[in-house]
Amino acid sequence: MKRGTGGWGPTPDSHAFPTRRYDLVKEFVIALGVVSVLSVVAALVFSSPDEPAISLQQWARQAPADVVATATGELAGTTTSAGYGPPYNTAGEGQSLGPVNLQTLPGVTVPVDSAKDLVLDPVRSLTSDPAVVAAVHAWDAASADRQQAWSAAYGDALAAAPDGDPAKVATGDYGPVPIIAAAELRLADAGALEGLLTSRTTFFGVDSTRALLLLADGTHLEDAARAQNLGGDQWGIMNETGNYPGQPWLWLYSLWYQVPPFSTSENADIAVWSLMILLSIGFVCIPWIPGLRTLPRHLGVHRLVWRTRR
Repeated sequence: MKRGTGGWGPTPDSHAFPTRRYDLVKEFVIALGVVSVLSVVAALVFSSPDEPAISLQQWARQAPADVVATATGELAGTTTSAGYGPPYNTAGEGQSLGPVNLQTLPGVTVPVDSAKDLVLDPVRSLTSDPAVVAAVHAWDAASADRQQAWSAAYGDALAAAPDGDPAKVATGDYGPVPIIAAAELRLADAGALEGLLTSRTTFFGVDSTRALLLLADGTHLEDAARAQNLGGDQWGIMNETGNYPGQPWLWLYSLWYQVPPFSTSENADIAVWSLMILLSIGFVCIPWIPGLRTLPRHLGVHRLVWRTRR
């Protein structure tokens, strides 16, 4: 029974209302087919390759000269990680958003001494090689200025050598740097360097920060990315964790790096991060933003879905 304006009355039977034929299975099959075709087309057009992770051993075997040059750069303090600033060190000023330097606010939370942590400490494990032990002792006994002079001179000599080949470097006063850099290459080629860099960080040895910093300081990773059109000035490196189409949610984030003023800003990371925060907040607040919240009603898209058949 149903109470109306005049009191209780009979409840209308459901069959008294107009009905419309609806094939749920047909609708499901059509929707599945359309979505499947669109997914395949989108994967073919927009996907990025599912490349396997680059190991330090693979790096050493494919670009040994780059490993030596990178190790030399770490000793000289000229690599990206050596001068990055927080959270790894205090060598860089960091990025700012207006007058606020957001990068330096948390401080150095993941301390990394590029020369010591990425090169010297791993090389010290080669205690059975007298030449390497002597080279490390010579490095430790030298002054900071002398260390800088050795590593800078060897870095310049590597850059001038044909193909950067350490075997073709001109004779010079490089101190123990060539032996230390060659020992780093030997560790990487044997597959031991990655373990040495990760096992020294946590008990379980699952922190790959130092290994990734060392790899990124070289040119091999960037070359591999650019070969797939994924360089920083192309569309950025997508962190692949599965098969195609990768992580499509990254497109909006990496888009801003391609357009001014972000593409020319020294504070691009902070600026893009701030913009994405604002966009995310705006998306969440759509139900409370006048004009946007009523936009679906004015667009009338719902009329295309729930139209009356005549």
